[in-house]
Amino acid sequence: MMRFGTKAETLERLAPLVKTALVLPVFRFLVREWKSDRAGVVRKIQREKWGVGAVIVRSSASSEDTEAASAAGRYASVLNVSGTEELIKAIDVVVASYGRGSGRDEVLVQPMLGRVTMSGVAFSRDPSTGGEYYVVNYDDKTNSTSSVTSGTSSDLKTLYIYKHGADVHAPRHIAGVLDLMKELESIFGRDALDIEFAVGEDSVLYLLQVRPLVNVRKSELPKGDVHNALVMLEDKIHVLNQPHPHLFGEYTILGVMPDWNPAEMIGIRPKPLAMSLYRELVTDSIWAHQREAYGYRDVRGFPLLIDLAGVPYIDVRVDFNSFIPATLHAKIAAKLTQYYLDKLREHPESHDKVEFDILFTCYTFNIEESISTLGKHGFSMKERREILESLRKLTRTIIDEKGGIWKKDREKIVELERRQATVSSSPLDPITKIFWLLEDCKWYGTLPFAGLARSAFIATQMMRTLVASHIVSADEYALFMQSLDLISSRIGRDFDDLSKEEFLKRYGHLRPGTYDILSPRYDEASELYFTWGSKKSVHKATGGKKFLLSKEKSAKINKYLKEHKLDQDARGLFYFIKNAIELREYSKFVFTRSVSEVLRLIRDLGEQHGFSPEECSYLDIACLKNLYAASGHCEEELRECIERGRRRHALARSVVLPPILFDPSEVRMFALMESQPNFITLKSASGPVVSVRHEKDLLKNSILFIESADPGYDWVFHHGIAGLVTMYGGANSHMAIRAAELGLPSVIGAGEVLYTKWSGARYVEVDCANKQLRILES
Repeated sequence: MMRFGTKAETLERLAPLVKTALVLPVFRFLVREWKSDRAGVVRKIQREKWGVGAVIVRSSASSEDTEAASAAGRYASVLNVSGTEELIKAIDVVVASYGRGSGRDEVLVQPMLGRVTMSGVAFSRDPSTGGEYYVVNYDDKTNSTSSVTSGTSSDLKTLYIYKHGADVHAPRHIAGVLDLMKELESIFGRDALDIEFAVGEDSVLYLLQVRPLVNVRKSELPKGDVHNALVMLEDKIHVLNQPHPHLFGEYTILGVMPDWNPAEMIGIRPKPLAMSLYRELVTDSIWAHQREAYGYRDVRGFPLLIDLAGVPYIDVRVDFNSFIPATLHAKIAAKLTQYYLDKLREHPESHDKVEFDILFTCYTFNIEESISTLGKHGFSMKERREILESLRKLTRTIIDEKGGIWKKDREKIVELERRQATVSSSPLDPITKIFWLLEDCKWYGTLPFAGLARSAFIATQMMRTLVASHIVSADEYALFMQSLDLISSRIGRDFDDLSKEEFLKRYGHLRPGTYDILSPRYDEASELYFTWGSKKSVHKATGGKKFLLSKEKSAKINKYLKEHKLDQDARGLFYFIKNAIELREYSKFVFTRSVSEVLRLIRDLGEQHGFSPEECSYLDIACLKNLYAASGHCEEELRECIERGRRRHALARSVVLPPILFDPSEVRMFALMESQPNFITLKSASGPVVSVRHEKDLLKNSILFIESADPGYDWVFHHGIAGLVTMYGGANSHMAIRAAELGLPSVIGAGEVLYTKWSGARYVEVDCANKQLRILES
């Protein structure tokens, strides 16, 4: 069993042992040799057969590639070095990067590998989760050996391959890398390795570096549990893909970001309490009740969210069925649903923006042009006309000023506020309070919120197509959006105008993770979020500006509405648009108060029975509902539920799944694809990369990276960030709306591949006009 040495020592020892790859010739020397006889060192290098050609001078410090730390990227390497003078300068650069260094520090010189057809890094365990996967990050469109490690690759690909169980047929160009990983695991007698590799023009695989994968998490599960779980996942996906008599579509697709976007709202590995709360309040049934009430196909009874080993997926076939107008003939509806599914399969990069790129969910002013494309996919003129008319009828009903269903949803939100006060101030026991806060929240909170969110989507689409049709100018659209009185605008104003006590009384229930019991509320840890001494909101929203339509503009819009047979006038349309967008934000603000209060009561109940908030995060809300509906020993039931949830979450932390699943085989091998991010505004900004884990004092003038962000993250806008990047989120998400309102250059929904690449940089530039994020310093 071989032991690791310095980078140079390890490669030197491996050279005669490795059979599946080549190690380039190694010349190594101590820094103290260089300082005492640099001319002698140069002569020795140039005596090597390869020493007079182009070489690479690499670091090989004693503190590098150790069991405790990799120190990756800390020290210098110089590529394409030719001639004595360049060689001396390059060695000096590497030595200088060590600082004071150590007596064991070395410098490594090797022949420069010429043109390459592929380069990358590979891990024999998932570095993020510790899961038993081979993870290969590679670029097969580069001539550089360092495009992946330097972060300069513009075509980075990531492949995950489960290590055990059934044979997985890896792509031919990756099979050699996997063979090398297996050989190295055998040589070192360990399964957590990090290697760098390249493939030359001669198709030979070269091993450039190997080191221990440090701080990798050990699985909490017995051996075999992950394999068994993957077998069950394959079976479950196979079952879900079968035809269903109550659904249109020959198969389904599973994604973490379509529609109700669980990746953004609760994360891809939520704790059981957060997952179960989201299902209870939204995706088990409430979402379908809303769709049916708004004139879409009735899919009540079908859960929208499918829990696959603790990872929340949207059942896309169910979702697409729910966006079919109820009045559309079944034969056309079936054909349209299948078209949607086939289109997403063909364009998986649209999985986080299906309502923009895939579906027709409402009538807009350019809908006829969009629907005309169906003619290329076998839809007759008559079928296209029926789809158009069903959307027009549905939209007319929703936007109607007098009888629009959104008005009833507004009334329900008012009723929820009354019920919240009644239940919270009552002498009811905690479990009963939890039960009724949830019941009221479902039927008077998340149900109307879902309706108002749908109304706001239609409103926003109406406005955007008015701009695209040159009926409303871009400046008028911007002024209208700035005139809206949104909760996010009020927070900025009230932070400046109210006392700390008044501000927290109004907004204290907000928390960065709406469904996460471990995410502190504003009023529980206000110093984490706000600097009370500087009572000035840096990004202060401009809500409250007046927007007025001229008579000429109103007349033009009235004529346009009549042409489109929407039975609405300009005043009524803008009344709907304004109220829908404002009420979406307000209803979210109100129903999250119920969720926050439920989490507080659960925390207190847990503490009463000796359980910490962290332990309570493993509860399932069904357990608490059962304690209300049946007799039982509270402490015992809580303990059993926590243990089940802990085991379930341990599995989620050990399994790695793709953001979109088409086939059962993808639970064992899949490639992460680059997403198409949503660039908000046409502005640009540059700054250091920071995350919410940094001290809030570092946020000013930074580019802030957040994996997912719900309304509870509004506090970040009070700290003068220059730009925002999120991993998850769509063009219509809260953060996208907030960024547009503030004029903040933002990249929303970058996806895992790009987010991981960008967040590892030190300094970046966001250029929204050109839809680019450039790494200025890696």
